[in-house]
Amino acid sequence: MSGVPAGVRLGIDWGRARIGVAACDAAGVLAYPVETIAPASDRRVVTERLRAIVAEYEPVAAYLGLPRHLRGAEGEAAAMARQGAALVAGLFPELDVRLIDERLTTVTASRHLHEAGRSSRHQRSVIDQAAAVAILNQALDAERVALARVGERIDGRNTR
Repeated sequence: MSGVPAGVRLGIDWGRARIGVAACDAAGVLAYPVETIAPASDRRVVTERLRAIVAEYEPVAAYLGLPRHLRGAEGEAAAMARQGAALVAGLFPELDVRLIDERLTTVTASRHLHEAGRSSRHQRSVIDQAAAVAILNQALDAERVALARVGERIDGRNTR
């Protein structure tokens, strides 16, 4: 894919209770679930898991979903996503951290899991990972069209 530097990208679905993480291959072709970090409210746990994931996957970029309302306004969930993006950018200043509009990704992920035979009771353990895969796939598709990284870049130098 000319124009977009090769390398693993992460997709992150930052929620109040859990954080879903996905990754893709260096060519940006296949996105897959990595893990669910819980509880999202424990900054030490989140920081520790993110450091381990970044060390293992060595990503060049991370896309965090920005959950806007259908009309485009940002609410409490978007504010949490922005805080999460600032944390990731502050922890990993070498990482290209970006927010990407993710309206309805959790709904889409839930529908796909249901179609695959996962009951709603059994979805909870993987729904955040599936949403992270959806966020990452959306970003990868947009990269292929734009021939560049997409989304709102978060600068990590001033976020610690």
